[in-house]
Amino acid sequence: MPSLTVDGYPIAYAEQGSGPPVVMIHGTLGDQRSWAAQMVPFGERFRAIALSMRHCWPGKWEEGGDFTIARHTADVAGFIRALGAGPVRLVGHSRGGHIAFRVAQHHPELLSALVLCEPGGELDESLGGAPPAGVQGAAFAKAAALIAEGKAEEGLTVVAEHTGGPGAWQKRSEARKAVNRDNATTLLGQINEQRKPYAKAEAEAIRLPTLLVGGAKTQPQFVRILDAMERTIPGARRVTIPNAAHSMQGDNPAAFNDVVLSFLGAEQR
Repeated sequence: MPSLTVDGYPIAYAEQGSGPPVVMIHGTLGDQRSWAAQMVPFGERFRAIALSMRHCWPGKWEEGGDFTIARHTADVAGFIRALGAGPVRLVGHSRGGHIAFRVAQHHPELLSALVLCEPGGELDESLGGAPPAGVQGAAFAKAAALIAEGKAEEGLTVVAEHTGGPGAWQKRSEARKAVNRDNATTLLGQINEQRKPYAKAEAEAIRLPTLLVGGAKTQPQFVRILDAMERTIPGARRVTIPNAAHSMQGDNPAAFNDVVLSFLGAEQR
């Protein structure tokens, strides 16, 4: 499995195809395999690269306090620089969408286009203040406590239902459950990740071609974030994936791949 070392840590990744690079960042409890349904279709037109973030499979969570948004943002920026292929198209889902937003905010010179797939987090007062402060943190803290007690399946169920609604864990494929189980202990680090709310001034400063992607059956907290970003990021486009919830790239990969590749192809011309 290939990797690039960033600040002394090997960032593992999967790669498919050639051409302009498209870098994909997974969300909570995910890894490079979260983009399995994108690798071949994206690789037919681009150099598709799916990262496994620091401490995620094939790595493992270790105590040390570096499972933070800032650390992972720096890792993505360092990875892009180490890739040496010029500005990339950056795609982020959920927590990975938050990281992608921060890379665009702090390192815009590294990117040529941005795709935010239901970015996770909260909005500050300048953007409406939703979801309510602490709701996400409380759910993840409860899940982490269960995982720390050895009740991984119960903890994973809490996270799945927070992001996907009642019964979400039972509805997940066995392949996706396996990815979540392999990364369950990373939630012990994520509860202290120091995630800042999105601010209006930050969103207004994003000047990259930006696509916002949501699932038609997703949870209200993600819709509110997409609404705020659509209003605020200059020129942002928004699409909704039918028959999909929060994990739209796995729920309806054909529709997801079509709209994202169409956007990325337009930016290529």
